[in-house]
Amino acid sequence: MRHFISLFILLLFIWLIWSYSGRNMPLDPANAYISVVQEINPSDSLNRNVVGIQPYMEVSDYFSRVIFKDKLRFYLSESKVKGFLNKNTIVLFPEYIGTWLVLEGEKHILAKKETMKDALTTLVLSNFLDFSLTYLKTSKETDRAASAIFRMKAKSMANSYFLTFSELAKESKIHIAAGSIILPGPTVVDGKIHVDPKGPLYNAAFIFGPDGKVIGDPILKAFPIESEIPFLAAAIPGEIPTFDLPFAKTSVLICADSWYPDAYQTATNQNAELILVPSFCIGNGAMDILWKGYSGYPEPAGTDLNDINKLTEREAWEKYALPGQIHKTRAQAGLNVFLRGNLWDMGADGQPLAIFQNTLLQITPADSAGIWSLNY
Repeated sequence: MRHFISLFILLLFIWLIWSYSGRNMPLDPANAYISVVQEINPSDSLNRNVVGIQPYMEVSDYFSRVIFKDKLRFYLSESKVKGFLNKNTIVLFPEYIGTWLVLEGEKHILAKKETMKDALTTLVLSNFLDFSLTYLKTSKETDRAASAIFRMKAKSMANSYFLTFSELAKESKIHIAAGSIILPGPTVVDGKIHVDPKGPLYNAAFIFGPDGKVIGDPILKAFPIESEIPFLAAAIPGEIPTFDLPFAKTSVLICADSWYPDAYQTATNQNAELILVPSFCIGNGAMDILWKGYSGYPEPAGTDLNDINKLTEREAWEKYALPGQIHKTRAQAGLNVFLRGNLWDMGADGQPLAIFQNTLLQITPADSAGIWSLNY
């Protein structure tokens, strides 16, 4: 027994050394990879605008909140140089921009892993005790491992996400629709984000005001896609909020929500003037493959089933997502932006979809990162 205990202590000591090594090494400054900065529809008569940012994110951007913030600040600085930021501006970041803050403070070797599965396996092993305790408390979700990972890091993720976008909004004196992040039981109290580690996991978005505080309630994704359903809860479409901002009544629909008519009902009822869609489309070249139909839910009434395996993914987005739905509302403008980057083997695709007065506008596509300003 003494030998066993000694061996256990030795192995625990070795594990602790391995677990904490490689977490605090110096990081190189982030590269913004901006290839396009465009004012989509220049106008002297329109005095409101939404700035869509398509960041190009890398795994190493998430190891430190300082690096993460500096990278996003660069996109805002470029927007300011171009004269895009003013008191009637809202900046839109894409879906999942905050989700990979799950990597903050982790071993930098994760950036060298070839697959997301390998990276998350290393993350779990290097946080084995915390992960195990959280896993034992997780029973509602089908994918208990994914659920445990996000619950384990929820408080630090929420804190870093809030501080980053709060500080950026105050620095730039603008409103920011801060993409989305996976959090358990998210709420807003006195303009700050709070989480309940035992609550359901949601894909959640937030709007920050120029004072750095979160405005209103969280926006929760109502139609998680097939890959999200095993660990994410679905919100009620009719409870998607519309925000009465100083320059426009604004609705935010997270990615797949923009495909479903039910998600537009609150925007219609609340006379939304602006509809914003943060998205993440997994897979390099995904927009050029044939559309496989709706992911995770049956096709809504009015969908032409003949379009499945006939339209490309991009053509389907244009027909059935924001460009094809916004005319059902009173909104004058809408913008959809996508997350791009090099995140292991996931890949990413998509270019902004900008709509003004029910017309899909032409944009200059970006191979990597881009910034587009839509006047309305």
